[in-house]
Amino acid sequence: MTQLKARSVPPRIEWQLAQQGLHPLLARLYAARGIKTRSELDYELKSLLPPALLTHADDAAVLLADAIEAQARILIVADYDCDGATACAVGIRALRAMAGESYANSGAAIDYLVPNRFTYGYGLSPQIVDLAATMTPDLIVTVDNGIASIEGVARATELGIAVLITDHHLPAETLPAADCIVNPNQPGCDFPSKCIAGVGVMFYVMLALRAELRSRGWFGEGVKEPNLGALLDLVALGTVADVVALDRNNRILVNQGLKRMREGKLTPGIAAIFRAAGRDPAKATSVDLGFIVGPRLNAAGRLADMSLGIEGLITDDPTRALAIAQQLDALNRERKDIESGMQDQALILLETLETSDGAGVALFDPDWHQGVIGILASRIKEKLHRPVFAFARGENGEIKGSGRSIAGLHLKDALDLIAKRAPGLLLRFGGHAMAAGATLLESDFERFSELFAGIVDELLSPADRTRTLETDGRLEAAYVSIKTVQLLENEVWGQGFPAPIFEDEFVVENQRILKEKHLKLRLRKGEQRLEAIQFNFSESPGATIRAAYRLTINDYNGVQTPQLMIEHLETVK
Repeated sequence: MTQLKARSVPPRIEWQLAQQGLHPLLARLYAARGIKTRSELDYELKSLLPPALLTHADDAAVLLADAIEAQARILIVADYDCDGATACAVGIRALRAMAGESYANSGAAIDYLVPNRFTYGYGLSPQIVDLAATMTPDLIVTVDNGIASIEGVARATELGIAVLITDHHLPAETLPAADCIVNPNQPGCDFPSKCIAGVGVMFYVMLALRAELRSRGWFGEGVKEPNLGALLDLVALGTVADVVALDRNNRILVNQGLKRMREGKLTPGIAAIFRAAGRDPAKATSVDLGFIVGPRLNAAGRLADMSLGIEGLITDDPTRALAIAQQLDALNRERKDIESGMQDQALILLETLETSDGAGVALFDPDWHQGVIGILASRIKEKLHRPVFAFARGENGEIKGSGRSIAGLHLKDALDLIAKRAPGLLLRFGGHAMAAGATLLESDFERFSELFAGIVDELLSPADRTRTLETDGRLEAAYVSIKTVQLLENEVWGQGFPAPIFEDEFVVENQRILKEKHLKLRLRKGEQRLEAIQFNFSESPGATIRAAYRLTINDYNGVQTPQLMIEHLETVK
């Protein structure tokens, strides 16, 4: 069951924001999201937190500047998701620009390595270091990974390779013995934006490096000082796609990246993905980054090799960028087909489970694809509103699982309890509150499934088992317009700063099913008639409904009309 709950709007704050010049609707929406003054919505670059606040960013800059001056070989080891790919692209583009052409002509190299996730797993493992060593680097720079890579850093040290870790994931009690670690979540770092993405951390390190090289008099006729603002489209993409909370600093990064996209100042690779997806970057929104561009880039890491995505982001050849974007688009379609088939199998499997009424669900099928189990777990979690683990077959009798949780259950804590109650059951595990991974023997799946269901039952309160959808209340009839959609799309929304969802009661005048799975409605509210659509609907509505919806634009044969995108509906009578 889903409960609709309208966000609280402090009336005095709403009034103050309107008095400060905000549109009345935006004043209401922002007041409900904790904004108190219009200055908090100042997204100019000058408002960014300074790099000096990020612990060891200056040390990283010195390490990198020394390497550039010494014409050392620098190798970026990237993660295989969109955040890791964009962070790698930011590093490659910025380092090569700051090193200059003479650097490459000297025989030194600034290169990258993104290990195959199915072969090497996650992080800077000793095996990945050995692979990296074949490229003879003097310095390894991790992006979006490395904070847990104690053994990998030790192996690099053994081989005489320096290591700079840039990451944003939560560290364990013991940190790797790297030459330098830049991570806002490491002990002793007071950087206010703890939720910055991996690409944001790398961008900050590049800002610090540019300042360090500037102080050394590095830039001049031989090497032109780069405009790092040109990389903000990459930063915005990685930030939104990694679903990190959009605090003010992250909103500045996303806003500036979207601004560049709308002005046509895109990295060729991102421009090509927009084109391959049939989207106009001049109208780019955070939704485009999270649901159109990001998934196409992620498809490379899920089904193939993220090197394909990174190559698309670092090339300056529009023709090559488009060819890669078309491959990514094809991979994304393949990913959708695989995911759809797996989801159908999972729902059938759920019907046969005796524990289907339990609070936690674990699913396994030997034919499922490792690259898609995370998405599958997320989809089933959304459908059931329960913590879910989905497993696929690995090697040597192992299965690898990806889990997704709901509010009220810390998934990593649940795995910790399993490890304590059944020592040796989990071969490897890690993660966060809402997402985690685990590896175990296929023969132990049933045992894991029972333990997981039991522990979730213990930890998850009855109140948290009811889905609550927060809304922004009713939308006045005068605001149901194309102009309002455009007003809202120009703002920055995302994780922790959700896009507006409104709720109201409507009379259903007409309904029909599209493509056997989407519900098309004509609704009436007073004298106003509205078109609405609900994707992947589960049940037909009655004569009167209560609906939670987003306001969108329906573009049919060049004619644009406002449309309600239904997120949830329930029959009133």
